[in-house]
Amino acid sequence: MNRLLLAFLLAASALPLLAQGSPPHASADSPYAMEFYYKTQWGHQQEFLQLFLKNHYPLLQKLKESGRVLSVKIETPANHLPEDARWDYRVTIRFKNSTLATTANPEEESLIKQLWPDQETYKREEQRRFEILLAHWDVPITDITPR
Repeated sequence: MNRLLLAFLLAASALPLLAQGSPPHASADSPYAMEFYYKTQWGHQQEFLQLFLKNHYPLLQKLKESGRVLSVKIETPANHLPEDARWDYRVTIRFKNSTLATTANPEEESLIKQLWPDQETYKREEQRRFEILLAHWDVPITDITPR
């Protein structure tokens, strides 16, 4: 009987844990932030950044001009991290809303061709940018700061 009571109490105390989760997102028309993390091969951090600034940042600026993106921030840690937690660059993009953040941009291909007429060089450099990456991950961010 004591074991049954103990099992019931443990199960009941775990219920609030199951209810926890990510906080709700704001309305569908609210700004939506994503953080993009990049971890490069040792010694290739500067090469990655140069390729990113040359071949991706101008596209982000065009998306900002169009209103699809509200802001772009590029950061690097001031100190080193343990290898398993290390990231070299974090790019935080605030989109106009969650739909624009999570759907393909139908104008992207034409913008890429407009920005980089030499597509062979662009594709080769983009391939190189991803060759020197060890890891890349995207994290949707929810602002839970009290008003």
